[in-house]
Amino acid sequence: MRRRDFIRTSALTAGSASVLTACDPAPVEQEKKSPFDGLKSMTDDVKGITVDERKARIEKAQKLMTDNKIGAIFLDGGTSMEYFTGIRWGTSERMMAAIIPAKGDVKYVSPHFEEARVRELMTIGDDVRVWEEHESPYALVASIFKDAGIRTGKIGMEERVRFFLFDGIRKEASNLEYVSADPVTINCRMFKSATELALMQKANDVTIEAYRASIPLLKEGMSPGEFSGLIADAHRKLGARGGAFASFGAASAFPHGSSTPQKLQPGDVVLLDGGCSVGGYASDITRTVVFGEPTKRQREIWDLEKQSQAAGFAAAKLGDPCENVDIASRKVITDAGFGPGYAVPGLPHRTGHGIGMDGHEWGNMVLGNKTPFQPGMCFSIEPTISIYGEFGIRLEDCAYMTESGVKWFSQPSPAIDQPFA
Repeated sequence: MRRRDFIRTSALTAGSASVLTACDPAPVEQEKKSPFDGLKSMTDDVKGITVDERKARIEKAQKLMTDNKIGAIFLDGGTSMEYFTGIRWGTSERMMAAIIPAKGDVKYVSPHFEEARVRELMTIGDDVRVWEEHESPYALVASIFKDAGIRTGKIGMEERVRFFLFDGIRKEASNLEYVSADPVTINCRMFKSATELALMQKANDVTIEAYRASIPLLKEGMSPGEFSGLIADAHRKLGARGGAFASFGAASAFPHGSSTPQKLQPGDVVLLDGGCSVGGYASDITRTVVFGEPTKRQREIWDLEKQSQAAGFAAAKLGDPCENVDIASRKVITDAGFGPGYAVPGLPHRTGHGIGMDGHEWGNMVLGNKTPFQPGMCFSIEPTISIYGEFGIRLEDCAYMTESGVKWFSQPSPAIDQPFA
């Protein structure tokens, strides 16, 4: 890749200093220029998830509840609550929850002093049950079950529900059976609609442009933190909150970075892995380049990694199991003498993961996952070749399954010195 020198200049005033009087205007400090001043927001035209789409999600969830004989599902604050209701709510020791019954409207349980805020955020349902600080929210949940006619049977707990909430509810409503809500929530969230795919495409486009703008700013002596800061700034300029971690040189062999201090030197491998969120949907992209002229060894391993990623993509076929991606990607690497299995030097982790609102979701590309590929499934393909003491190479792009086969969200890197298609 070519390096560019970005020179920051400051205006110098020649001659003798003048004396300011009380009537003279204060000198205007020159605004510091950003290397990203030329970037424009890419997200001004984004169309988010509509209320009607959220209602359709709830209808699907209620059908799945009926099919699985689940009377209601309980949602703690987090991604699934936002997915179904549109309410983004952090978690604390105070219960704020959503309950979706198999029949009827969504109900909410909230601290009384938060009710106004909850109602401000609500677009689905209008029933908010409130509790004062000295009262039990668990009794309110039990009353919601009772009002919905659920006196026996199963209640689904979403996977992120914290134990103390589950424990309090099951003690208050001990007549009910508590099971995982995965058959409902996963089967809704795993399969993306056209709107969701469009948001994810935008997120991927933004991250590619942020990387494209940031990589030429690499300079000798830079720390990974400094480079990560540039990538975050570029994402902001492009209209999204995002960023990436970076690893230089031998530290690039650690899949998620190293605590060892690093300063960029000529010939170092540079690995950057990150993404952003647009309309609540994530991107996840890794690029690996060399700062300066790549060595023969670096080129060979980079090209092997590219072959491995391409083999994984080719193995993603409608109706075939997710594990095939891992099997095909890993075979390229082990056939070249690395591994076997997860052994290093080689590929020490699964080849990919599901992605959507969360950066990592269900549908991992890993041996043993027999889930068949279906339209709407989204996933990363990111084999890594880790060689401790030397460097690591990872190429990561995300893909999605359509009725006609698999497609990329971001086009893979063509070559070690050409990170973008």
